[in-house]
Amino acid sequence: MKHKNIFYITLLSIIALLYSCDDSLKNIGFTIQPDNDRITVGTDSLFINAKTVSVDSLLPEGMFAKTKNPVLGEYKDPLFGTIRSDFVGEFYYPEGSKFPKNSTIDSVKVAVFYNSWKGDSLAPIGLSVYEINKALPGGSYYTNFNPIEYVDIDTPIGRSVFSPANIEVPKAERDEVDYYHRAFVELPNSLGERVYNLSETIDNLDTDSFKEHFRGVYLTTDFGSGAIITVDHTYLYIYYNYLDEKGSSTEQDTIRTASMILNTTPEVIQINRIQNKNDKLLEENDEYAYIKSPAGVFTEVRFPLTERADKLNNQALNLAKFRVTALPDEDANLRYKLTPSPYLLLVPKDEMKEFFEERKVPDNITSFYAKLDETTYTYDFGNLAAMINHYKEKSDGKVTDLNYLLVPIDVKTSYISNQTQITAVFNQMTPTATTLLKSKSKMKMDLVFSKL
Repeated sequence: MKHKNIFYITLLSIIALLYSCDDSLKNIGFTIQPDNDRITVGTDSLFINAKTVSVDSLLPEGMFAKTKNPVLGEYKDPLFGTIRSDFVGEFYYPEGSKFPKNSTIDSVKVAVFYNSWKGDSLAPIGLSVYEINKALPGGSYYTNFNPIEYVDIDTPIGRSVFSPANIEVPKAERDEVDYYHRAFVELPNSLGERVYNLSETIDNLDTDSFKEHFRGVYLTTDFGSGAIITVDHTYLYIYYNYLDEKGSSTEQDTIRTASMILNTTPEVIQINRIQNKNDKLLEENDEYAYIKSPAGVFTEVRFPLTERADKLNNQALNLAKFRVTALPDEDANLRYKLTPSPYLLLVPKDEMKEFFEERKVPDNITSFYAKLDETTYTYDFGNLAAMINHYKEKSDGKVTDLNYLLVPIDVKTSYISNQTQITAVFNQMTPTATTLLKSKSKMKMDLVFSKL
């Protein structure tokens, strides 16, 4: 038995060596034979079937879309098609906030602040703002939400034009260290007067009572198809003046100016609508599978495990190494190019919707994630032997084929017990475009078996 323990350790060392090797595992086998104990190690490969599927075909309502960082704009790509995005948002009203008595509204603006975008930084974007005229739906929120049902689309309350790089702003201001890119839209003063009157007539006005009278805004673009911005903050500015009686240093009456600033927060609703055109990506293709965010297309992978049922039923599976390779687009204009997703999630096809709605994280048994290696352009999901063994046990020892999805994600990490651990996973809302190679040398799983 002592010999057997030694050779199990040897087996694990061999597996580690094979796993770390970048070259494909060949269909070879060998035997370790101490006295009367025999451990036979064999390797094999399994070609994985991959195809591009639209998010709309998987999720008719769209992806789970409540977000604190909506995307806004439109981007067109000759291969990856069109991405168009806009959003609705409520405003948080701090309980009991008031204006000084007899204030006069000077101006009202809505502003979006951002420092990240995809596409042409100089492309002009037309921004329109609409007032929401009925309560937004409760419950879950999805990217196919239709904001047109909640506004008078023929009556915008404000319009402006901006560029992602803010070239309309003086260069000296843009060069300041703490400069934040922004887009402002002037709104009617009457909106500020409504807010002022609410604060005067409703005791302890708070967010809930405020939303009964001002539901929020819908922000969309009405021209420009060269860029999409990722919004960090959305604010409503209400500028006003008031008389400060005997407020000067000489006790003279003084006119003062100030502003009330309301913003969107996690406590209120923001819903991102995403519209995609994916025609070219969904055409039959033997070379590539595609992944596009937000809410565009995923890659579906099928693990045909029944092709290796004999080995899986009669030998111990020690390693099932799976990684996918992305195609670097070296000829693209990197100023405008959509880049591959930094992370991919490998999740069962029939569990994907619940994974995000229930705020799950990869468990390394049925779900896994991989980070893009920007040197090799690969996503390495590691050893999936636990997944295969789990489903075999769940099926009373029967080997079945498995259908999974490769989904672009954002992750939140924390440093816990001297390790970096994932604490949250979100649908990727930033525009990304990933091309995966489907050749047998790239879209495969390397297997290592052992048998006593």
